[in-house]
Amino acid sequence: MTFSPKKSFQTAIRSSWTILKLIVPIYILADVLFYYDVLKHISFIFKPIVSLLGLPQEAVLSIVSGLFLNLYAAIAFAAPLGLGAKEWTILAVFLGIAHALLVETEIMKKLGISRSFSIVLRLSVGLFVGYLTSILPDTWFANQNLKDIPLPMKEEFHSIFAVLKNSLYASLSLSLQIIALVTTLIFFLDFIKSRPFIQHYSQKVNSGFSIAVGVVLGITYGAGILISEYEKGLLGKKEIFFIGTYLMICHAIIEDTLLFVIFGANPWVIVTLRVIFATLFAFIVAQYFKKKAI
Repeated sequence: MTFSPKKSFQTAIRSSWTILKLIVPIYILADVLFYYDVLKHISFIFKPIVSLLGLPQEAVLSIVSGLFLNLYAAIAFAAPLGLGAKEWTILAVFLGIAHALLVETEIMKKLGISRSFSIVLRLSVGLFVGYLTSILPDTWFANQNLKDIPLPMKEEFHSIFAVLKNSLYASLSLSLQIIALVTTLIFFLDFIKSRPFIQHYSQKVNSGFSIAVGVVLGITYGAGILISEYEKGLLGKKEIFFIGTYLMICHAIIEDTLLFVIFGANPWVIVTLRVIFATLFAFIVAQYFKKKAI
């Protein structure tokens, strides 16, 4: 296998088109739901989740916006509640695993992982690990609560047309950033795989690099790499489910964690629990396919 910039560019184009088709319409849909306060009308459904996690009932909107939108929206709703360090850590663990389900579930679907599996896995593991965090000793958490940090708040729009215009711009801007990064990573990965001294271990490099990209940059940023590897046939069903399971539980570990650490959340608890349970469930998936093959 020799390095071909032309082939890498073609792969990047295909991945970029996939990213645009996923992010732009779903991003706009999420903003429209937010504009019409649809989330507020369905928030009562999530009150049992809040109770299980040991969070105040007022945290419902934070949970809902995090599940359907993103962590920035969740933080904007949670900031005025005066949460303690432990509560911020619980929120970080749960939403770190189960956030932006609209976008990220569709990305997993493109990799052959069903929507039901993605949603059930992330919600169940998120709830379990969040509950586990809630019963940890209070002494593990600092007593700081930073309330004066400037936050990305919801922008007010006076018409649906303004919402659509802003959403289109924001979604395209996000897509272009992701495409630029994904294109760079595809070229880099293809170049690395063309080196003779690693061609014998290419399968390990593919899986390991895909996991590394997702863990550091997140499912969305890692989507192009995963999709391109899947489309090339370099990752089989077993590897896709292993990588997908790991990343759905443990992704964007640096950015997601730091967003909550500034409010006093315990980074060691967040990172440790997500890595442990991602490894555990990915191992279970690997064992399932191993037994199935026998």
